[in-house]
Amino acid sequence: MKKLLITLNVNGRDVEFACAPNQTLLDALRLDLALTGSKRGCDDSSCGACTVEVDGEPMLACTLLAAACEDRRILTVEGIAEHGALAAIQKAYGEWGGAQCGFCTPGFMIAVHSLLARNPDPSEDEIRAALGGNLCRCTGYNQMYQAVKAAIDAEKAGRRAF
Repeated sequence: MKKLLITLNVNGRDVEFACAPNQTLLDALRLDLALTGSKRGCDDSSCGACTVEVDGEPMLACTLLAAACEDRRILTVEGIAEHGALAAIQKAYGEWGGAQCGFCTPGFMIAVHSLLARNPDPSEDEIRAALGGNLCRCTGYNQMYQAVKAAIDAEKAGRRAF
């Protein structure tokens, strides 16, 4: 199969590489770019473990073609840290036990990051709706909601990164 030479903007950096026309963004990130935060959980858009932001919107990388993302901004969980420090949501997840096994955590963090970029003070219903496409096999949802609320409080207090 003939490969395409594409350029992706990932976490603020342009990266050029060759990919098959049918290669998913998830495989490009994990296999070609060694960004393994996004996880392969289902391969059918039902779990959210592969969630990344594409042009500021949460999308599922397991069903999105890498070539379709050329000239678009992609943000992975590796890119949400701020100036080398943990972002508020990353810190809050650690403090509130938002990650149990951790497999789903990157997808949840990207979903929260995207929500807070659009709405810095969401209601509980808005938080639940934003996280609705992500599944946690360990059922740690209550701790995750507490972590999101703690991150919102930290942002309000002006502590953008810890």
